[in-house]
Amino acid sequence: MAPAPQPGMSWRRWAHLIIDRGAGDDLSVRLVHGGLVLLIIVNVAALVLESVPSLAAAHGRLFFAIELVSVVIFTLEYGLRLWTAPEHARYRGLSDNAARRAYALSAPAIVDFLATVPLYTALLGYNDLKILLLFRLLRFFKLGRYSPGMTSLAAALTAERKALFACLVILIGVMLLAATAMHFAEHDVQPEKFATIPDAMWWAIITLTTVGYGDVFPTSPLGKVVASITAIMGLVMLALPVGIIATAFAQEIHRREFVVTWSMIARVPLFSGLNAAEIAEIMRVLRAQSVRGGAVILRPEEPAQALYFVASGEVEIMREEASETLEEGCHFGELPLDTKAGRGGLAARAKVPSKLLVLDPIDFRALTSRYPDLAAHLHRLAP
Repeated sequence: MAPAPQPGMSWRRWAHLIIDRGAGDDLSVRLVHGGLVLLIIVNVAALVLESVPSLAAAHGRLFFAIELVSVVIFTLEYGLRLWTAPEHARYRGLSDNAARRAYALSAPAIVDFLATVPLYTALLGYNDLKILLLFRLLRFFKLGRYSPGMTSLAAALTAERKALFACLVILIGVMLLAATAMHFAEHDVQPEKFATIPDAMWWAIITLTTVGYGDVFPTSPLGKVVASITAIMGLVMLALPVGIIATAFAQEIHRREFVVTWSMIARVPLFSGLNAAEIAEIMRVLRAQSVRGGAVILRPEEPAQALYFVASGEVEIMREEASETLEEGCHFGELPLDTKAGRGGLAARAKVPSKLLVLDPIDFRALTSRYPDLAAHLHRLAP
């Protein structure tokens, strides 16, 4: 069971961290998100198995129980996300009602809402509508919220939508050319299969997509030549969108990590005067660290011997005169440029489960030893 919120944290903030953010390796977050992922998988499996008449007749009550429990949990999840929407960084500048309205109109919220529709419509007597099967299947796309890879893939598809649309246009054009050529080559030989261009379009699209059912095929020498050229073009048409998507996916993952890390490093006054190549070298030696909520990162009696970047979560910095909360993108700690120990007096504690990027002095000195120009530049910038 998830622990109660820490002192000074509202219940809404605590619920937002559990249901939405999931930063760090907190057990409660892993249990909640893991349970929701498992429930989605069970739902999709039940939907598939329920389509088998013998299984539906033998286990109808079990399938209904799964549907009932799932919709109750999905409804609670949707309500929690709607209630905690003002805590989301994207909507913090809005009023509570405006934030909830903006979240309700977002794509993930619409999927969450439609996932709860089937049972309620069935209770109203509309359980024979076939479209309800599509709504139940939409629950599969809820997995995208818990998978950074699927989120990156969706972003890559959005970024390359124009190129993918161009591939579709090219595919349609090649299909029309192939169908027209096959119609003129085979309409006298096989009038029942290639009598018209629309009849030949089925053969063209099946050949271009390299499926080749074999229900329609050319028999004349000219038709076989057209089919050979079409098959070769099909390989090109298949490789083109695959290459675009694969490249965009890799670039999206690299871009997301690069931009976030770059912005954090560039904010450090010591590194603000570095060029792109020098910052990129520093990024290579960063070490990832996950901390639980409430965990101590630095103690006041210990000298600061590393530079910490907050990748996600919140870290409370406590000094003798005051304390402050650092959010995503901020940094703290100290990176000595010589062999002397850093200064003490700084305490740091993770307020919520957080992920940090750590720049250790040993790794940094190894880097500067390989790049003397970088070391000289940093010593000039050092206060």
